[in-house]
Amino acid sequence: MRLAMAQMAMTDNIDENADRALAYYDQAGEAGADLLFFPEIQFSPFFPQYENRDASRYLMDLTDRHVAALQNKALQHGMYVSPNLYLKAQDGHNYDASLWINEQGHISGISTMVHILQAERFYECDYYAPSQDGFHVFETPFGKIGIVICFDRHMPESIRTCALRGADLVIIPTANISAEPLEMFLWEIRVQVMQNQVAIAMCNRVGKEGDVAFAGQSVVVDPYGNVVSETDDHEQLIITDIDLTQTAAARKQRPFLKLRRPEWYA
Repeated sequence: MRLAMAQMAMTDNIDENADRALAYYDQAGEAGADLLFFPEIQFSPFFPQYENRDASRYLMDLTDRHVAALQNKALQHGMYVSPNLYLKAQDGHNYDASLWINEQGHISGISTMVHILQAERFYECDYYAPSQDGFHVFETPFGKIGIVICFDRHMPESIRTCALRGADLVIIPTANISAEPLEMFLWEIRVQVMQNQVAIAMCNRVGKEGDVAFAGQSVVVDPYGNVVSETDDHEQLIITDIDLTQTAAARKQRPFLKLRRPEWYA
């Protein structure tokens, strides 16, 4: 499959961010991409770097015109897309959410962040409720694709759950800043690939916002742990071809998942 990631810098203008996302959608469509996804909270600045502020103006629901525009683009290009937004849900909670929009333009699923961090520069508990339904894996003609949102990837159960549900690829919208241990983050992804024999793609933000600089360095790792694509800290559309049939071959070669003995795990 041909995977596209929009490594974007965000402004305080929702309309501007949305228009640039649509432009990346057209570029991805022209490049023949099968799936396009974006960084975490792609329509707004990264407001969780601040404690307990009013971020209500960044909330979006599924009827928002910007969501509808992405759905129309999905239909136009016959492409899957996974945007990430600050979602006002019907259950009354607000979530860090990734939509799954199929090639016919329908929202066929929503993944919400499961583990919510509260730490310096990431005051996410002030804004997000934890997921009510956990991790999701979606069927496509290319293979099964799971979604793990930003901080969730630090919990090994997140990638493992998607792998146990048959995911061939896990996509990670994220907001990694330059002050974080980025080399360790790359090794973290490669180790989880090795342990689960699943391809992983992580798409990050770029640019300076308030007191933080986002690092970029979006990456794609194949099911054998090889880095297929890694970028710098500039805004760009990343196009990567990845063979998801490698996942079954990797699991046959290293049947780690079949050898699990969960009855002995804490």
